[in-house]
Amino acid sequence: MSEEDRRMRIGELSARTGVSIRSLRYYEQRGLLTSTRTTGAQRLYPEDAVDRVRLLRRLFDGGLSSETIATLLPCVDTPSGDITVQALDVMRRERDRIDAQISALLATREHLDALMVGAADHLARQRDGALAATA
Repeated sequence: MSEEDRRMRIGELSARTGVSIRSLRYYEQRGLLTSTRTTGAQRLYPEDAVDRVRLLRRLFDGGLSSETIATLLPCVDTPSGDITVQALDVMRRERDRIDAQISALLATREHLDALMVGAADHLARQRDGALAATA
């Protein structure tokens, strides 16, 4: 089997990752994902592109921009290589931002829990009042 036969086309990568073809093309344009091309100019991706795309999705879902992700990918691609102070600062900043979002979400959930208790109590009082009025 040739190396080209072991590679997947963009549609298969999209199907295996759940990421749209348009997004995969965007990742390539931003230098976050690479492919080779067939003689007919079709994109071909190696098997490890599946893991790469899943990582990119997690980072995007966490609110990181493509520019930020691009600064972090060298740490992923060559983890034993030279990690720059800038990349480490970016990682710390993003982690702090995510921690702040988590704290805000937890506080919002607590407020929703309190509102739900109040709403359930109100409904119970209405139900009890309606039952007392019919008795």
